[in-house]
Amino acid sequence: MALSFCNFQIGTLAIMTETTSEVKLYSLKEVAQNKDKKWITIHNNVYDVSGFLNEHPGGEEILIEQAGKDATEPFEDVGHSTDARELMAKYKIGELVEEDRKDTKVKKHEWKSSDEGTSNAWSSWLIPAAIGIAATIAYRCYLMYQSSN
Repeated sequence: MALSFCNFQIGTLAIMTETTSEVKLYSLKEVAQNKDKKWITIHNNVYDVSGFLNEHPGGEEILIEQAGKDATEPFEDVGHSTDARELMAKYKIGELVEEDRKDTKVKKHEWKSSDEGTSNAWSSWLIPAAIGIAATIAYRCYLMYQSSN
């Protein structure tokens, strides 16, 4: 049996999992029917986590709650470590069939600047600078007035 490597990208972390050339394919319906066996999907991969329930640092309830479902979003929301992501390979039993696959690209938030934001940037330093200059002039005038009396 030949080995191949399956690469997929999660955010900025690239994960390599070793798979056999004959990957078992499952439908979402099959995963849902096997929730008693604690099957979940994460990034279009199917995992049997029944042997990991007692070891899961967050408690078995979380895995039981996600059994039979796509757990990609809850998995990413937690921010799992590299070690946790590597450990997943041990529990992978297959992948989702093509028609049940979802786009698993991590959403990137873009900051959009506007003209209004630029004007706020000017006022955020211009007003305090003007107050500082006015206070300095007032202080100098006060010192000159004190020295003349």
